[in-house]
Amino acid sequence: MDDQTNSTELHSAERPVEPRRFPAKGEPIIHTVNWVGLGTLYMKEVRRFFKVQTQTIWAPAVTTLLFLVIFSLAMGRGDRMVLGVNFATFVAPGLIVMGMMQNSFANSSFSFLAGKIQGTIIDYLMPPLSEAELMAAMVGAAVTRAVMVGLALSIAMLLWPGVDLSMAHPWAVLWFGLIGAVFLALLGLLSSIWAEKFDHNAAVTNFVIAPLSLLSGTFYVIDNLAPAFQVISRINPFFYVISGFRFGFLGESDIGDTNMDVLHSALGMTLVDAVLAVVVYMILRSGWKLKG
Repeated sequence: MDDQTNSTELHSAERPVEPRRFPAKGEPIIHTVNWVGLGTLYMKEVRRFFKVQTQTIWAPAVTTLLFLVIFSLAMGRGDRMVLGVNFATFVAPGLIVMGMMQNSFANSSFSFLAGKIQGTIIDYLMPPLSEAELMAAMVGAAVTRAVMVGLALSIAMLLWPGVDLSMAHPWAVLWFGLIGAVFLALLGLLSSIWAEKFDHNAAVTNFVIAPLSLLSGTFYVIDNLAPAFQVISRINPFFYVISGFRFGFLGESDIGDTNMDVLHSALGMTLVDAVLAVVVYMILRSGWKLKG
């Protein structure tokens, strides 16, 4: 027995030990989607805004409800009808999706910028996440906040007498709500990459996002505008999101005369989102303003 043990130990000692091979620098170890990392970053972003939900979810609902109160009292007297419904019912869907888009932008435009200012940007760049996974997690969290804000806004709108949120076309509510939230989440991510301080991000919000939101037919039908301003409104992508979302509730829209016009707008905005996603992905891959 001892002889066999000694023989085995001798053969083991004589067998050459192969050095452990580590992957070359830059060679990926995870060859599929890193679902664990993607989900972890997504939950981290969701928990970040959910910790201050009074500010990030409920405050926008109260602010937007004030918009509804003010404009309803100023323009909705005398049972004013727009697209076949009272003014409060007309304006409520636009306010809901406008709040969703603005908060989607606010969420995705914060993380990278805060990381650059606080010196914690490495926490986003070092984990084994591809650029697509990083972008998906950030956009997913922003869309989650947009949906939560949309639900809170819907509850707030129902508190105002005369508002009817019955859905004529639920597919349009879902489609335009999501593509609008994704569109602003991608714009927010792009702004967060470009900005170097909070003033830069605030400038984009105040001089780009807010004007495009308010001048997109949220409070009026663009048919009432002069022809030149109608053309300008139709260039604004916010117009299609807000009017398409409103179509889902009212069954009427100022996008066009037929329901096919609304469907074409939905497909067009989906294509815009896809192109913008490719642009953001390429910028993330280049490391512009993030690495170096």
